[in-house]
Amino acid sequence: MADQINIQAKLMRAVLGLLCLFLAHSALAQEQDSNDSLTDSLGNEAPTNVKDPKKALYLSLMFPGAGQVYNEKVWKLPLLYSGVSAAVYFLNFNNRRYQEFILALDIVREGTETSPFPNLNEDGIIRNVNYWRRNRDAMYMVFGVIYALGAVDAFVDAHLSGFDVSDDLTFKLEPSMEPLLANNNAIGLSLKIKF
Repeated sequence: MADQINIQAKLMRAVLGLLCLFLAHSALAQEQDSNDSLTDSLGNEAPTNVKDPKKALYLSLMFPGAGQVYNEKVWKLPLLYSGVSAAVYFLNFNNRRYQEFILALDIVREGTETSPFPNLNEDGIIRNVNYWRRNRDAMYMVFGVIYALGAVDAFVDAHLSGFDVSDDLTFKLEPSMEPLLANNNAIGLSLKIKF
């Protein structure tokens, strides 16, 4: 048990170290990107905060939350890591209970020792083994879904990073007069969209 805790502590330190290195690299890359100016095909200056969706996706798949850091949406990290931590906690809890009932089932089948669950017969222990195994397997799926949602969120957020959300988005409804054939004119309303 103590060895498992030491391994988990070392793993957490390694993960935090990698996250710090990534944040430092991301900050340096931001500083370099802010000095560059981009132009589109018409020669207009393009927004400099446009992110690469593939890079965000790959970063998020390599390390959960790295895509959110790349997209500069660090406020999403506590949400993502809360979900991942809860999934890992419940996965570990369900696995421990599953292992306890597997051990109890072996003890009951051998009949050499007293059962750790004296109120349960063999069928009750088998039902508990199946119950905790289903819960553990469901938590694997929950963990996978949270991991995938983090990657999809980073990908979509990077796609939307170039979306114009300025105050210059307007709809205008105004009267208009359009020339028709010969000397006839049509009077109506025109809807002008400025973006």
